[in-house]
Amino acid sequence: MKVKQILFVSRPKGLPTMENFTTTETTLPEIAAGEVLLKPVYFSVDPYMRGRMNDEKSYIPPFQTGQPMEGAGVAEVVESKDPDYKAGDLVMPGSTRPFLPWATGVIFSGKDLRKLDTSIPASYYLGILGITGLTAYFGLMDIGKPKPGETVVVSGAAGAVGLVVGQLAKLQGCRVVGIAGGPEKVKMLTDTFNFDVAIDYKNNHKLATSIASACPNGVDIYFDNVGGEISDAVIKHLNFFARVPLCGQIALYNSTEEPVGPRIQPYLLTRSILMQGFTMVNYTARLGEGIQYIAPLVKAGKLKSQETVVEGFDHLPTALLGLFSGKNNGKMVVKV
Repeated sequence: MKVKQILFVSRPKGLPTMENFTTTETTLPEIAAGEVLLKPVYFSVDPYMRGRMNDEKSYIPPFQTGQPMEGAGVAEVVESKDPDYKAGDLVMPGSTRPFLPWATGVIFSGKDLRKLDTSIPASYYLGILGITGLTAYFGLMDIGKPKPGETVVVSGAAGAVGLVVGQLAKLQGCRVVGIAGGPEKVKMLTDTFNFDVAIDYKNNHKLATSIASACPNGVDIYFDNVGGEISDAVIKHLNFFARVPLCGQIALYNSTEEPVGPRIQPYLLTRSILMQGFTMVNYTARLGEGIQYIAPLVKAGKLKSQETVVEGFDHLPTALLGLFSGKNNGKMVVKV
C-alpha cells in the first residue's frame, strides 16, 4: 500500500517555514499477526512541536531529520490481524507509542492502541477530552488551586488550553480575565465562553494598565500560556501567595537570541508567589483522574469545545505554522 508522508528535513532558526518539511511516498508492507493498518482521520498540531524541532534535551525527544513528523491523532482501522480490532473502529495510540506519524497510512501493533467511544466527536479526543483538556485541568487544579472569588488571568486565552482553563475557573466560582489577540477572539471569550473580561493585547501599548483595570483586586492565579511581554505585564499585579502554573512560552519559542526581560524573582520572593512549570509527562499516572473530571462536564454541556479545523493532509505544516501567528480559535486540528 502506497502512502504519503511528511518528513522533517531541517531544523529551523527562528520561525519555522515550509522549507523545514517535505512530502514523500513510501510503500507499507503487509500487516503481520497482532498488527493493525490505520488510516489517520484527525491530527493535532500543538505549540510544543516547535520545541521538538530543536536538537536539545527536553522532556520529550526531538524530531529526527529525515523522519516523518508525528503528533497526537485519531485513526480508523482499515485492516486488522488483532482480534480486539475490526475495520471501522476508531482508535488512538496508547502510552507505549503515543504519537501517529504524519502519514496517510501507518501500521501499529494492536497492543499500542486504544479504542474510542464513537458517541463522542473524534476530534474531541485531541482537544477538550485529550491532552488539551488534561493540561488545563491539572495546571489549574493541581498548581493553581482556585478558590471561589479569586481572580484568574489566562494568557493565550483563546487557544486550546486557555479556553478550557477559563471555563474550569468559572466553574470554581472565580472571576476570569482572558488575554487574547484581536477583537474577534476577545468577543468570543466574553460572549461564548463566559469570561468576565477579555483584553486584546494587540496594538495595546498600555497592557499593564488594562490588566490593572480588569483586576482591581489583583491577580490570584496567572495561567501562563504565552510568556514574553504579556507575562511581564501580568506579574507585577500578582497578589501575595498567588500561584502561576507555567504551561507555555509561545511568545519565545522562535527567539533566535536569549530573551531578557524584567527580573521576576523579587516579585516571587516578596509576595510569596508560587510559579511552577509543568508538562503532561508529570501527570501520566493520573490521566484517568482528569478524564473522569472533564468528561461529565463535556457531556453535560458545562465545558464547551472550540475548534479550528484545517482540511487536508497536505496542509499539516501550514496548520502548525499557523499556531505561531494566532490563526487558531481554540484547538487546531487537521482533518485528513
